[in-house]
Amino acid sequence: MFHVKLHGSDAMARGADEKLVSRRIKLPKRVVEKPLRQVTRRLLMALFVMSLTVLIVWIDRDGYHDNANNKVDFLDCVYYATVTLSTTGYGDIVPYSDSARLVNILLITPLRVLFLIILVGTTLEVLTERTREEWRLSRWRNNLRDHTVVVGFGTKGRSALQTLLATGLGKEQVVIVDPSAKVIDIANAEGFTGVVGDATRSDVLLRAETQKARQIVIATQRDDTAVLVTLTARQLNRGAKIVAAVREEENAPLLRQSGADAVITSASAAGRLLGLSVLSPSAGTVMEDLIQQGSGLDLIERPITKAEVGKSVRDTGDLVVSVLRGHRLLPYDDPHASPLQLTDRVISIVRAAPPTSPPVVLGPVD
Repeated sequence: MFHVKLHGSDAMARGADEKLVSRRIKLPKRVVEKPLRQVTRRLLMALFVMSLTVLIVWIDRDGYHDNANNKVDFLDCVYYATVTLSTTGYGDIVPYSDSARLVNILLITPLRVLFLIILVGTTLEVLTERTREEWRLSRWRNNLRDHTVVVGFGTKGRSALQTLLATGLGKEQVVIVDPSAKVIDIANAEGFTGVVGDATRSDVLLRAETQKARQIVIATQRDDTAVLVTLTARQLNRGAKIVAAVREEENAPLLRQSGADAVITSASAAGRLLGLSVLSPSAGTVMEDLIQQGSGLDLIERPITKAEVGKSVRDTGDLVVSVLRGHRLLPYDDPHASPLQLTDRVISIVRAAPPTSPPVVLGPVD
């Protein structure tokens, strides 16, 4: 029986401080004015219209008649402006002179219409924005296929995503899952769709359409969280490629048993690169270059071309380091690696260039 060795704190645990009840999908937002600023601006416009109406009535107050005391003071002007702009019209204060009635026709009525437009427009804008957001979400769900789900948008998740983007993956094909609303806001600002919630829960992964994903990257900070997310993701999607990161190497077998296709031991990998750099700084630089997709040298996986069938590994145009034949990974100097077969795939080192078709970013092969 395997036991998960815990280490450090987990970014997924931040959800306890941020009320996971707020699990929701957040699409990248267009640059629009903040709602509070919009409401404040419209409120100021409404107050300006009302103040202008009060001023107009006050200037021409002698042309108005108050049924209560036959005298129109400032409070009566404010009262008349209020009931007039709101189209209530009790009729206790009325314009009786020709000038007052003309002012009502030419000025008060347009101001009344403008006032109603401001109030109704604010309501309609809120409803329209909500409808538009629901429509965007529905269209996003219907069009999303074979996408990439990244669980955890910390250092590891960001680095993995940068590598995938360098191979040609579009931002619209990425969904970020994280319990922190602030992290998802950052992801939205960078153009990614985000789901706020705990990825160990199946309903959160369903919101990310994990059942339709092509690949899933699990980059949590705690190994036990990674195991639970892997189990849940594999239950929802049997065919997706799942790559998970763990801190402790002894937890890697448990991740594989949970359904991960590849497991990266982050602490050990960093330590090996440090050790290699100590022994040979140049070799460390080359390895750093290889794992930075899209610059310098790239390590890619590609299918064999028809022209390469039957040839030796050394006769290909690329610098082939391994041959993937079925589920077997053969090193370049293995006698069984040559001649190449039509169903083979090769792992080779190439000069980085804008890819026409996204290559496969490699992880450890069992």
